[in-house]
Amino acid sequence: MTHTLIHHAHLITDQQIIRDGWLLLTGGVIQDLGTGDSWRSRVNGNQEDAAGQTHEVDLRGAWLTPGFVDIHCHGAGGYAFDDGPAAALKAIDVHRQHGTTSSVLSFVADAVPAMAERLAWVSKLTRENPTVLGSHAEGPFLDPGHRGAHAQDLLVTPTPAAIEQLIDAAEDTLRQLTLAPELPGAAEAIEQLRAAGVTVAVGHTDASFDDALRAFRAGAGVLTHAFNAMNPLHHRRPGPVGAALECPGVSIEVISDGVHVHPRVIATVFASAPERTVLITDAMSATCMHDGAYTLGALPVTVTDGVARLTGGDTIAGSTLTMDRAVKRAVEEVGLPLEQAVYAATQAPLRAINAGEDRGRLAPGLRADLVVLTQDLTVADVYVAGEKLQ
Repeated sequence: MTHTLIHHAHLITDQQIIRDGWLLLTGGVIQDLGTGDSWRSRVNGNQEDAAGQTHEVDLRGAWLTPGFVDIHCHGAGGYAFDDGPAAALKAIDVHRQHGTTSSVLSFVADAVPAMAERLAWVSKLTRENPTVLGSHAEGPFLDPGHRGAHAQDLLVTPTPAAIEQLIDAAEDTLRQLTLAPELPGAAEAIEQLRAAGVTVAVGHTDASFDDALRAFRAGAGVLTHAFNAMNPLHHRRPGPVGAALECPGVSIEVISDGVHVHPRVIATVFASAPERTVLITDAMSATCMHDGAYTLGALPVTVTDGVARLTGGDTIAGSTLTMDRAVKRAVEEVGLPLEQAVYAATQAPLRAINAGEDRGRLAPGLRADLVVLTQDLTVADVYVAGEKLQ
């Protein structure tokens, strides 16, 4: 068995920086870690093991973080998750190069049978590929007035039969479902989804503060891309953002791309809910591609200067963000300490969807999903289950 010993790195985990640290990787997991020159004894110990050989990696003071986790993403590299498993894998590969080693596949609103079909193949993919954590149904139970880049004619109110169809198709891999809690039947849907272990997210909604608060107190656990496609945080009408801040168990998604939410507003959210704020990309197929014409679900999108909007309008249509740039912007523009930005891209998203028992931190026994960042927070290398991407 090959061992990989990474040393002279600054480790970032659990909202802390461990200076001059090292990790020993064996069989795709972290076997041990420490600081200083104590790594040298581990090399000698492994060399004495006739069954193993140790490969040393000197990071020369680079940052070493857990692999990033994106719980809200729609595609990249010209490929949309909606287009099937082959396209999804190609999009995932693009995000892997930017440090995302665990993904929840998000789907825009569609007819319930079409959504169910997608959730079914994600279920199979999740069981075959441990870097896929499951699916996120962003709709179709959304408010038409806050639909964003979701086709209005595909939006419906939730019914027990529709919810059951999605739950059954996903076979315990539906991680998150976004709905508007003010819709008829939404309260019953929240109860039904929570009973099935699905994280309910409030989003694309006309909900008032009271509407959202009732949903969160009933068990909804996430606010989908805070501030976008919802009523604003007004000084007399706090809206869904105010309700999410009120509830200590609710995770708050933010898109740190400099377009969706102003950096000062993101800083305010982090100051109010430091361990509950989650960096996401909401990336669509144009991510890591050139400007031009694309589609998001059934709708045409035009990308100009890297910003995706519905063609012929001003509505933002997802993003072209990657998780490494989300972290970099969170540090350089929002002003977060690096260890907090990394937490928001690793442990916080896993907590939001009740996952992560085997990943998301630098600790013995966990998956060796790692990102090496240069001092200017550029991705230098990515490891997935201990194997460095080429």
